[in-house]
Amino acid sequence: MDNQTPQTEDKEIQIGKYKVKVIKSLCIGAASCVAVSPNIFQLDSENKAIILEGQDLPENILMAAQSCPTKAIIITDTETNTQVWPA
Repeated sequence: MDNQTPQTEDKEIQIGKYKVKVIKSLCIGAASCVAVSPNIFQLDSENKAIILEGQDLPENILMAAQSCPTKAIIITDTETNTQVWPA
């Protein structure tokens, strides 16, 4: 895990059909998202999840979001424009 410069705002990126966003104020640094999808999530120097410009299977990204104990990761399906997680 590389400690990166903290992001000052919540970052949202599109990965496949999903838009993925981390609400940093909700993140407690449990790193469950990193364990499930290390190509997409990493902890910064403040132990807050950040989104990387990597690739992973949509199922892994969704599982990573579902593993977050504070529901700090928001997943939106861009094809249907509906929030997938948290439901």
